[in-house]
Amino acid sequence: MGFYEVYTKYKDIDFKKVTENITDNDIEKILNKHKLDEYDFLTLLSNKASKYIEEMANRARGLALKHHGKAIVLYTPMYIANYCVNKCAYCGFNIDNEIKRKKLTMEEIEEEAKSISRTGLKHILLLTGESKKHTPVSYIVEAVKILKKYFHSVTIEIYPLTEGEYKEVIEAGVDGLTIYQEVYDEEVYDKVHLAGPKKKHRFRLDAPERACKGKIRRVNIGALLGLNDFRKEAFMTGLHAKYLQGKYSDVDVSISLPRIRPHVGVFDDVYKVTDKDIVQIMLATRLFIHNIGINISTREKEEFRNNLIPLGVTKMSAGVTTAVGGHTSSDKDTSQFEISDKRTVEEVREAIYERGYHPVYKDWMRI
Repeated sequence: MGFYEVYTKYKDIDFKKVTENITDNDIEKILNKHKLDEYDFLTLLSNKASKYIEEMANRARGLALKHHGKAIVLYTPMYIANYCVNKCAYCGFNIDNEIKRKKLTMEEIEEEAKSISRTGLKHILLLTGESKKHTPVSYIVEAVKILKKYFHSVTIEIYPLTEGEYKEVIEAGVDGLTIYQEVYDEEVYDKVHLAGPKKKHRFRLDAPERACKGKIRRVNIGALLGLNDFRKEAFMTGLHAKYLQGKYSDVDVSISLPRIRPHVGVFDDVYKVTDKDIVQIMLATRLFIHNIGINISTREKEEFRNNLIPLGVTKMSAGVTTAVGGHTSSDKDTSQFEISDKRTVEEVREAIYERGYHPVYKDWMRI
């Protein structure tokens, strides 16, 4: 059984109807439980549970400290290409958008790697658009081999691969996969993915599991918050993480909570997601999956990211640019979206220290 069967079981849940009769007593009982089921998780994501944020935070903070301590891993993304054949309504790389298209040579990738490595970071996230013509798997493999000379951990955030292709990039040195379903709801998914291979909902949905079968070490998933009701998407993300964790116990599973940011092109059909909503998702997910990793990117503002540190964040990006070759080039016309937190690695590191936590540049090494 794949996760699609789990998705099918819960996809038609009427959030409003299920949660309308929830009482304060119900929520308080859940907060005193050690192990939560899917409907407990659903309850903690409800609007009625939002007034219990402080109580949720107190318990979630204890669980995060127990499983992760005060360590926060730092990483930065490296965009090596922005060619894309998809028409995604919310993305700056949309094939119809008039942006400067660019693909780095291996020499340019090495210069980017050298520049980033000088900051002390040992974790890198490699990104491309979706174009197998311009960035085939062979190009990804060649790039990874260069990056492994400078970084202990290489995560990819590229187009979905087959199981065999995941094995190929893993053999080259990839140890992590980040892939967002964007939106779990099939109807909304079809609406915002107008054309291109990304329109295949099921193929993307199964990608994390194909990587797990290929013996990836870490998988990071999530939904792009704002494309649909955030509670439904957070619920499905949690179920997906729980499914992967239960089936592949040797894989480190984490979630991200990306919100839509301004980008080239126009997409106005956005559901509002507040800072408080992000916090509620974080806390409810931590209570549902005690040892889940939680990643907060520079899509969020500096002050908000700082305030999230004690609430159970385990990974943060720093020194970020979303432009192709942006670490060594001043050309920003190739950016995927605008970032909110423009701090350097050093500045993010100091912010973590100020809150009594420890920035980690390297958390493990392949033997």
